[in-house]
Amino acid sequence: MHRLIVLCCCIPNAMNIASRQLRHKCQPGGLNAGRFNAGNTAWPCNSSSSSSSAMRPHALPNPTRHVSQLAPSLRRRAVAMVSRRQMLLAASASQQLAGLSTATASQQQQQQQAPLTASGSGYKQPPKEILDIVDAPPQPALTFSPDRSKILQLSRPPSLPPIFDISRPELKLAGVRIDAEQLSRSRMSYYTGLCIVPAGTIVPAAETDTTPITGYPAGSWINYVSWSPDGKHITFTTRSPGGPGDPPRGPLQLWVADATTGRARPLLGSRRLNTVFDSYSWMDDNTLVAAVLPQDLDQPPTKPQVPPGPKIQDNSSGKKSQNRTWTDLLKDEHDGDMFEYYGTAELVMVDVRDQDSEGTIIAPPRMYTEMDGSPDGQFMLVSWLTRPFSLAVPAGRFPVTVQVWDRRGSLVHHIASLPLAEDIPIAFNSCRTGPRAVSWRDDKPAELSWIEAQDGGDPEVSVSPRDVVYTLDAAAAAAASSNGSSQVAPQVLATTDLRCGGVSWCDGDLALLYESWWKTRRSIVYTFAPGKPQQEKQVLFDRSYEDVYSDPGSPLSRRTSNGSYILAKIDGQRQLLMVGQGASPEGNRPFLDLLNLDTKETRRLWQSSPPYLEGVGSIMSDNNDDAPITLDGLKLLLSRESAHEPPQTYMVSFNGPEAENVTEQKLTNFPHPYPQLKDMQKEVLRYKRTDGVDLTGTLYLPPGYNAQHDGPLPTILWAYPREYKSKEAAGQMRRSPHQFSGIGSLSPTLWLARGYAVLDGPTFPIVAEGDEEPNDTYVEQLTASAEAAVKELVAKGVTDPARVSVGGHSYGAFMAANLLAHCPQLFAAAIARSGAYNRTLTPFGFQSEERTLWQAPETYSKMSPFMMADRFSKPLLLIHGEVTLSRDGCQSNDTQRTTIQAPSPCRVNVFSKRLRAMVLQLG
Repeated sequence: MHRLIVLCCCIPNAMNIASRQLRHKCQPGGLNAGRFNAGNTAWPCNSSSSSSSAMRPHALPNPTRHVSQLAPSLRRRAVAMVSRRQMLLAASASQQLAGLSTATASQQQQQQQAPLTASGSGYKQPPKEILDIVDAPPQPALTFSPDRSKILQLSRPPSLPPIFDISRPELKLAGVRIDAEQLSRSRMSYYTGLCIVPAGTIVPAAETDTTPITGYPAGSWINYVSWSPDGKHITFTTRSPGGPGDPPRGPLQLWVADATTGRARPLLGSRRLNTVFDSYSWMDDNTLVAAVLPQDLDQPPTKPQVPPGPKIQDNSSGKKSQNRTWTDLLKDEHDGDMFEYYGTAELVMVDVRDQDSEGTIIAPPRMYTEMDGSPDGQFMLVSWLTRPFSLAVPAGRFPVTVQVWDRRGSLVHHIASLPLAEDIPIAFNSCRTGPRAVSWRDDKPAELSWIEAQDGGDPEVSVSPRDVVYTLDAAAAAAASSNGSSQVAPQVLATTDLRCGGVSWCDGDLALLYESWWKTRRSIVYTFAPGKPQQEKQVLFDRSYEDVYSDPGSPLSRRTSNGSYILAKIDGQRQLLMVGQGASPEGNRPFLDLLNLDTKETRRLWQSSPPYLEGVGSIMSDNNDDAPITLDGLKLLLSRESAHEPPQTYMVSFNGPEAENVTEQKLTNFPHPYPQLKDMQKEVLRYKRTDGVDLTGTLYLPPGYNAQHDGPLPTILWAYPREYKSKEAAGQMRRSPHQFSGIGSLSPTLWLARGYAVLDGPTFPIVAEGDEEPNDTYVEQLTASAEAAVKELVAKGVTDPARVSVGGHSYGAFMAANLLAHCPQLFAAAIARSGAYNRTLTPFGFQSEERTLWQAPETYSKMSPFMMADRFSKPLLLIHGEVTLSRDGCQSNDTQRTTIQAPSPCRVNVFSKRLRAMVLQLG
């Protein structure tokens, strides 16, 4: 089995290091590695992502360790890994790129005259110092049981999956990527094992202190893990890895384990899940509803050998319909048939105590996208897609039916039949007409709420109110339905004049209402009493959400006896606990405040203190049914890290009427994942752009580096530009010097192991105040930010100005190519990974650009590095997967072909399927 080692680096001695990005489909609710989760959500997988809310990427421990303890299929793969561990790399890439950066004029002429041929192929191992970091043992995911008495410890796989898994075919239909063998989303990661640990045990726990989940097939990949509402059961799905010697792959199987003994058994008999859209949902402590394959499922549709006719998209009515560049759309009627086939499931209800039941069918086969039980478990909110499908928009805009059912699957209330939405405006704050954000109220047994736009979903329409929040009592609707009465009408609960962002519920006397507006970056939070509609809502916060210094934080929630989460009133009064990042010119210092909703006064209960970065998490003193949360006896999860110590989790207890006494209990003891870089040097830089905008960046230097003794270093800048409405907001500090530097397999800080300096995340703000458009001066502001960053590094004496490279991913790749074209005097090379370089191919807007190509043709052209290909004079490395989540792979090839016509050293590495790698050498 080949394993993918993910890393990025550019090095001075022509050694070759590869990189690829690992992305997995993962729905909300994923667990942070080594961090606790106190909720009761189903987690389909663990995810590797650059997002701060996603799990950190980790790699496999030394595969020679404990091989004998592995299941047979895992043992085979582990042995194969030992003998054939390989690194993604285009074998001849670095030699050619080295030639581009150091060749003589004669050699360059020979290269220019050489015919264009396919490059060498093959994978190579990285240098040992890189391999040791990427192979750091992965930390488990952790989550408390609902009653807080147990911890579920979920073992993680290698962060980089086997090539046979990444290379599997996938169906790309209506914006959804489907694994046809599993009838699931493709790109899922997984867990490799589950065990139960008593609360209070330091984790990761020794094997003798755990109760392993057993009974399911050894070596299975595990997804969709969830506690039952009462914490007595744990449900999860299994699937075959599908590697050499493994059982055949197929749809996911649902299992239930006893949370006391750890013994697991299969649910639903021989029936398997269809998880393309949803998986299963708990209705109460013992009952769940699941989406399963239809009993009469036939073979998938066969593509006609002869097209039945031309593909026609008709807009003869002249109706305006603009859409941004969507990926993986349906191409013809056969695609639509395939989408319907693989997305169709039927719903079954099953009691997990029934050993042999295949469940009771409660609904016929449909394309169910949601099935969510009410907090009291008596009703279900169900939605499904219907035809006609579209070739112009993804599945999220297809017609959808939304209904409320009782537990037996009988209709209680028809909420909406939303039509195909091909004409949603491209401007920000646009939305679909009809009910949206339909969900159960967390503070009621069975009451729905939703939002409806009054402006036709068009932010250019002036209307008041712009949005209306409605509610509907399911029990009242059920009574009316059983009596043969007409449907109960929904009630207006609240209105907003900006775009409504939803409601946070507490009780009949308190809820928070959110609204915001993109063009002004304005955000308003109101308090209101849902049970007293005659009372006016009151403004709690009215601010610019770009201004992080004034951010009051977000309210903490507590668990209810129904398993829902509501705002945590403190001591039964109108006061909430607010947690925030505590951004300031000195860096982030997260805080915990007690907010009085009537006076709007706050009292600081706790704040992170140097040399640590700490953050408050979930409330843990909410396990006493629905008893009020009290300040005296308040318990919270807290994470703590420093620049040199990895994050650990603590239980913090506040005691006394004023919470004046604080004690803590350590819950985790994770080792440093890469001790060889423990002493790397870190400094948060502050410097100015020529127009006065404050800029920041995090400078990393190798352990033991001394500028006077070692001299300036080759340096890599890795960045991503962002738009702002004010210079003040753009210049605010949004980082902490005390944050632990997690090094994933794509982190630019890997270059430290090869003696490089790294400026990670230097800010590249694109500012447009008032009615200005940011992209009209994109190039000017981008180059000014780059000049300021390089000038600062050179002035500090740590950077060799002749050996500076710039890189980025996605919009950062777009930035890197632009910088190499517009200021080649600053950079010796650029790395552009998975970017789009010709904005005329995204004519209906991109990033924060709301204007179309025809409204701003000069801006689209000026911003496109493709149009500047004749100006490239330094090495440019374009990296793209053959199959990627964007349509930009062709842009990498087009840009490379164009640069061949100019004196511009350029190389494109296109990797099979979703593989991506990175190679760069600076002379």
